[in-house]
Amino acid sequence: MPTPGGAGSGPGADPVTPAPTPTPIPTTSRTESRTTRVGPLARGALLRWLVLALAVGVWQLVARAHGSVYFPPPARIARHAYDLWFSGPARHLLLTDAAVDNILPSLGRMAAGFALAAVAGVALGIAVGRSRRTYALCNPVLQFARAVPPPALVPVFVVVLDFGTQMQVASIAFSAVWPVLINTAEGARNLDPLRVEVATVLRLTAFERLWLLLLPSALPRIFAGLRLSLSLSLILMVFSELLPGTADGIGFTLTDAQSRSDLLTVWAALVLLGALGFLLNTGLLAVEKRLVGSRRPT
Repeated sequence: MPTPGGAGSGPGADPVTPAPTPTPIPTTSRTESRTTRVGPLARGALLRWLVLALAVGVWQLVARAHGSVYFPPPARIARHAYDLWFSGPARHLLLTDAAVDNILPSLGRMAAGFALAAVAGVALGIAVGRSRRTYALCNPVLQFARAVPPPALVPVFVVVLDFGTQMQVASIAFSAVWPVLINTAEGARNLDPLRVEVATVLRLTAFERLWLLLLPSALPRIFAGLRLSLSLSLILMVFSELLPGTADGIGFTLTDAQSRSDLLTVWAALVLLGALGFLLNTGLLAVEKRLVGSRRPT
């Protein structure tokens, strides 16, 4: 007759071993993960700003010790730039009349030329990169066009379009389109064949292949071309405004200040161009990080 304790409760039965308690798997909270990521980023940003501050400090000390009118200290340049462009009323976003008359037109021309170059470069790059035969036929022409120095094309546009905003925008767009076009074509050309086979099996339409396969695959290369195009747009914007017949813009401010021996304004314009290039590139990198993430072209 079985005992109340069951079959395993007798004197000769094996002892019952309790089931092991599962070990909890350590998990990392989102806060800790963000803190882990933010720490190195903050240190890197702080180090970069410290290097910049050190360079500006050395410039300040050397300029004050030298005392040359041709090499003013950065504190005087910043104060002059503030008085010239950023001491306006609050209703005008602190912009003075000089800023509205010169900085905004330059940014407008550069934005128009860059936008045209970006749209045309991505569209033509996708069209060229989709076909290996088309890419092989067009590649020599693309490489030749990319090798031509962009400022050398400005006189051609002066002859064709005469002086003015149309010439400036056209020269910026034509010279800045090649990095976007070539990089986009390379990105579309390097599409994984396995993905193409999957798209064929799933019977994706041409638009779905473009949106779901080609563009995501080419996106890192597209942004690599856009960064180069942005730098070229800024250079061409200034160069086109240095030509005779221009009545406004940052380039016009440079030539006008040089003709009047206003060296502080010349230095202020140069610093402004550097700051604009830095801010525009930082904004584009932020967009790239948002859309592309950590995928970068090799």
